[in-house]
Amino acid sequence: MTKKWTNLNLPGVLHYVTGIVRHRIPIFKQEKCCSAFIEVCAALLRSWPSKLIVYVIMPDHFHLIVNPRDGDIRGFAGALKSLLAPRIIEITNDKRFNLKTPHKDGSIDQVWQDSFKALPLWSDWMIWQKINYIHANPVRVGLVNSAKDYKWSSFRAFYLGGDEPISVDHDWWWPDLFNS
Repeated sequence: MTKKWTNLNLPGVLHYVTGIVRHRIPIFKQEKCCSAFIEVCAALLRSWPSKLIVYVIMPDHFHLIVNPRDGDIRGFAGALKSLLAPRIIEITNDKRFNLKTPHKDGSIDQVWQDSFKALPLWSDWMIWQKINYIHANPVRVGLVNSAKDYKWSSFRAFYLGGDEPISVDHDWWWPDLFNS
């Protein structure tokens, strides 16, 4: 059987991550939910050494490219989603997140689809393809006419050097991980 190359914990690798809202509920049409995403992501980046390269928050999902220093992409993505979920529930008060039967851990709500997708990016071509895909996503679905006009993406921070709504890393790698 072929080994699955997604959701692997690989130190020093850029990971393309997608998180999808349960039932594709468009929670991120609400500015408060987008702001909560930015706040939670910024706090996580301060506590979990990681390099955020690019991101976009779409109405019912998000994409990002991140390089956690420890390579624990499952842990990083899980922390982002679990820290954000109670904020989303509080902001939206959307009953569609209520579970019919509580989880084994006792939780009664579920904001995210059960799994997430994290793809390691192995080549310059893959990295730039995903960067371009992320930044073009709001244009492709008709949210804006130009990527620079979409408020909830890293386009301006990445290309123009700003830090709004959250700064990104232009130095993508952890050089000491590969120096022996």
